[in-house]
Amino acid sequence: MAAAQTNSLLADDIRALREHYDAVVLPMWLDRGFNDMLGLPFESLDGAGGQPLAPVRYRAMACARQLYVFSQAPGMAAAQHADRLFESLTRVFHDAHGGWRYSVDAQARPLDDTQDLYTHAFIVLACAAYFQRSRNAQARKLMLATAHTIEARFKTADSLYHAALSADFSRPLKPPAQNPMMHLTEAYLAAAQVAEPALFAQHLRELAQGISQRFVHAPTQCVAESLQGSVDNRLEPGHQFEWLSLVQDSAQVFEGLDLAESLPRAVQWSRDHGVDGGGVKAALDESGAVVDDTRRIWAQTEYLRVLAVMGDLAALQPALAAFRARFLHPGGWYECLDAKGAVTRSDMPSTSPYHLATCLVALQNVVS
Repeated sequence: MAAAQTNSLLADDIRALREHYDAVVLPMWLDRGFNDMLGLPFESLDGAGGQPLAPVRYRAMACARQLYVFSQAPGMAAAQHADRLFESLTRVFHDAHGGWRYSVDAQARPLDDTQDLYTHAFIVLACAAYFQRSRNAQARKLMLATAHTIEARFKTADSLYHAALSADFSRPLKPPAQNPMMHLTEAYLAAAQVAEPALFAQHLRELAQGISQRFVHAPTQCVAESLQGSVDNRLEPGHQFEWLSLVQDSAQVFEGLDLAESLPRAVQWSRDHGVDGGGVKAALDESGAVVDDTRRIWAQTEYLRVLAVMGDLAALQPALAAFRARFLHPGGWYECLDAKGAVTRSDMPSTSPYHLATCLVALQNVVS
């Protein structure tokens, strides 16, 4: 296909995805996806009718992801919704220890007070995005305070971070894990846009070196899910794509580090072993054998995002067209499919619009 035709089709697909996001995805979380009484987004909507599933809990991370989404979305309604989400996030989830409780129950009473790194990372990210939108000084203050807590409480002696601590921060509950630290990388990159760029760059470079030393699987150069040497370690193609998008978008921060050198090879290995006609596979073992063949929507969006960041438009156009055909429907999206395209998870979690939002930023940069 000629380059001009590819670019024209790609522009059309990007426009269609943006229209679906703006006209279908965002409105559902402004309306039926939001519990007005509690001021919190429901955790998930039914895939068939788009109605909220009976709540069992509300998580700080899910609220923070929604705050990030509506801090990025255009229009007064989105701005006002971001204001309410920020108020609810701080009122419901900020705890007496200076951290953030993991979840509350269906009546917004404390449920799980674990200090979770993944959650804290999304608080930093959401506060950075909300400050850029609103210029609310409290958001910047909370962003910096949460980052200070992460450095003081979660950080280990080898520049990694515990995945979870007890409610009072006194005991490690989970060892360092790839995914929370990847999102901490994302959060610190966002924080550096609004405060202390040199300090956050230092933290990021130390973290990147720790990842290279303890998590990168030498034969594939992939960032593994658990520390090297862990039994039944997994390699997730979607996370290789996500890592490269983060590092390549901020190349000056990671310049000269091993991680910046290894990630392109990890992405190529993941494309060779973890992507087929059905999309991106969930997880492989260290030999490249499939251990989870589920096709999760977030991994597909990260594949599209990395293709956009790398400028591989010839691969991006058919991948985006296939994504729209497989994963989108008039009422929203399919969260998980199997290798043949059958729906294996039909509800629509409140956390998934975040992945669509970050993907769309990269796609818009291709055509802008």
